[in-house]
Amino acid sequence: MTEDLLVKIKENVIQGRKTKDDMGIDESLSGTPGVLELTESAISDSVSPDSIIIEALTPGMEIVGEKYSKKEYFIPDMLASADAVGAAMDVLKPLLEKSNVETKGKFVIATVKGDIHDIGKNIVAILLKGAGYQVIDIGTDASEDKIVDVIRQENPEYLGLSALLTTTMKEMDTIIKALKENKLRDKVKVLIGGAAVSDEYAREIGADAFCADGFEAIKVLEKCQAA
Repeated sequence: MTEDLLVKIKENVIQGRKTKDDMGIDESLSGTPGVLELTESAISDSVSPDSIIIEALTPGMEIVGEKYSKKEYFIPDMLASADAVGAAMDVLKPLLEKSNVETKGKFVIATVKGDIHDIGKNIVAILLKGAGYQVIDIGTDASEDKIVDVIRQENPEYLGLSALLTTTMKEMDTIIKALKENKLRDKVKVLIGGAAVSDEYAREIGADAFCADGFEAIKVLEKCQAA
């Protein structure tokens, strides 16, 4: 029964079905339980939260990532799957906290000052939650002072910075310099992303990595943990 539920959760993540009202890619699933209902059923059947994440949510999103990279899925498909995982994680969060299940690390994420675009950032945040990271999203238009304060207070292992505009990407350099000035740079790995930035720019400003999307961010983090 447990294995069957986990398989169904994984399949519905791939289908992008958050609830029974969602049609998904396979129309024959319409009206059947989605990721949210299946996750609640798994919890009722005493399936552990970490099993749901490790055996269903994460592998489901990995397949979505593969399909997206092969252009079999498009942004709306990816968003639907990410939204389904986000809903499941909202249900699992209090259980994870109660059972003291260790996360893979704390990740602070923000869109830099002057930039209010948040779709890409939000997708990355959801994917990271689904992969088992504790995500602290401090929103858009985040100044270097605000980011430094959060890094000092939360002591995360990772910081993700997003910028869509070429006019705001320079804020990433400002933030990294502010971290150095406050003796925090060596305590946190900085990942940058967004349409305006690149591998070359990451090297130029001294960031640890450039990530084209949330799936690449997860791969980068896995490498960091393996090192």
